[in-house]
Amino acid sequence: MHRAVGCLLGASLTWQTLLHVCAVKLHACAQGSHALTKYICNEAAEDMIVVSPSKVAKADDRLSSLRLTPSANVLIIGGGINGIATFRDLALQGVNVTLVERSDFCSGASAASSHMIHGGVRYLENGELRLVKESLMERNRLLASAPHYVRPLKTTIPIFSLVSGLLAAPIRLFTHAQGKPKERGALLIKVGLMMYDLFGRNQGKMPRHSFLGRQKSLAQMPHMNPDIKFTATYYDAAMDNPERLALDVLRDGVEAGEHARAFNYVSAMGVDTQGVVLRDELTGETFTVSADVVVNTTGPWTDLTNEVLGQKTSYMGGTKGSHIVLDNPTLFEACDGREIFFENSDGRIVLMYPIMNRVLVGTTDIPVDMRDEIVCTDEEVDYFFDLVSRVFPHIEIDYSQIVYRYSGVRPLPATGDVNPGVVSRDYRIVEGALGSTPLLSLVGGKWTTFRALGEHLADEVLKILGISRKISTVDLPIGGGKDFPMSAGERARWVDAHSAVLPRERVEQLLRRYGTYADRIISHLESSGDEALAHHPEYSRGEIEAVIHNEWVINLSDVVHRRTSMAFSGQLSGPLLAELADIMAIQLGWSSDHRTDQVSSVTLEEGSSLWALN
Repeated sequence: MHRAVGCLLGASLTWQTLLHVCAVKLHACAQGSHALTKYICNEAAEDMIVVSPSKVAKADDRLSSLRLTPSANVLIIGGGINGIATFRDLALQGVNVTLVERSDFCSGASAASSHMIHGGVRYLENGELRLVKESLMERNRLLASAPHYVRPLKTTIPIFSLVSGLLAAPIRLFTHAQGKPKERGALLIKVGLMMYDLFGRNQGKMPRHSFLGRQKSLAQMPHMNPDIKFTATYYDAAMDNPERLALDVLRDGVEAGEHARAFNYVSAMGVDTQGVVLRDELTGETFTVSADVVVNTTGPWTDLTNEVLGQKTSYMGGTKGSHIVLDNPTLFEACDGREIFFENSDGRIVLMYPIMNRVLVGTTDIPVDMRDEIVCTDEEVDYFFDLVSRVFPHIEIDYSQIVYRYSGVRPLPATGDVNPGVVSRDYRIVEGALGSTPLLSLVGGKWTTFRALGEHLADEVLKILGISRKISTVDLPIGGGKDFPMSAGERARWVDAHSAVLPRERVEQLLRRYGTYADRIISHLESSGDEALAHHPEYSRGEIEAVIHNEWVINLSDVVHRRTSMAFSGQLSGPLLAELADIMAIQLGWSSDHRTDQVSSVTLEEGSSLWALN
């Protein structure tokens, strides 16, 4: 699932870490735009300080390596999670690979997820056994390889019927007939969870599912609708900050060596006799990059990207999914630390779960045209309110409690006039060509399977290039998940080893936020200082500076929406945006006008002009 902001085409800043300090000059830019959001850049020409050990470059030369060497074995267009995963896999094989993203990394479809890492228990009814099995295996792997961002999540299904859906399910399973979705009853859910346990218990590490009757269910969750007949509880997984996980995957690829290059705010504009024409979205400059293989991983925009490349395709049929984030302490308490996964009487799935002291509620499944603005409508919000009230009828919810809302488009395959809820969530790779250059287009894909999908797509590329795989990513730690302390004793020792200057509580906070990459932030803070932000004391000025210079930051929106959870958790304010903009203006050499434009461009709903904090 995915946020409808800019994960269209692609690019990235030159990689910077925390060891050197160099002076850099930023020259100017005009305007970069996206089909769904706009970032307006004015001129800037101040000297700035950046933290950087190896790939030191001037900001106005962030694309200098592309100008100097405008070629690669593989050009990947689209920097969402699946493009990034493919980039990482190929980079680890030693392949000369370049990734470009039209907006910021993980800012489009991948940023609009339900924050779930799950097998998809409801996909069993559609007969997608391969997808469910793969998803559960990948869920278990991510719990091990990215434990700093992926955690087990207890999930409870309130059930209002015993046998509903029991006759329709076998027909759908064995014939794939679509029919009208219908609410699932206890017997059908029981069968599904037995299969779920069979595929995904991870050698007994994940608890078996359980069923409770009405009385015991209400004893555990007293706010729940007393009309329930049963509750079913099982375990899946969640990620509080998917964008940060994507950045870790990207960093793994970039740090594989100079052969791996990634650029945000660079779009694909077409093709010429030399290769793919790219445009710097900050300056408007265009240049051509040649490649032996071109990979299109632009998600729901895949057909639009192919059209730009001169290839007319009709692979995609995405559906919109919206979410809201509520500040409702009573609802937060009622969720009891677990996801509540339930459905309407029409069979549509809705979920809610506590996250960052808020409650995330989603999602819808509405066919859309990718050329339209994709936003979370009031009609969808009312739909969420009605369904939440069905489960927790005595908890009051209203618009004033919404601190954030977002909408995105699932990159589903085109299926014609079919109920969106039963369209396959699996993926496929379609082969084409740009003249004599192979073009691989990814159709479908979901967050949970990004590693396996990246491996599959990388294998297809390696086969074309005639290169053998050197390393498997199956059990490879991701980013700050490497050497992450799992037990309380291990965490205590890690914190002790990094608390020479910073207080233990602060080190623990940074470990939770960045995994073991926190050691790089800590090293910077030990020299820069750790003065808390005036308007968000959980972050410091030095921490924000380190993020700016080591995580491909271009715009203020990059910081508040993707490098932190400030927007998602409803913690943005005019004074905080001004404080962050002041830091970025100093670090990136922004002019006064550019700083003002950056502040005014930030919204509380990515993908629209709604709720602007002007």
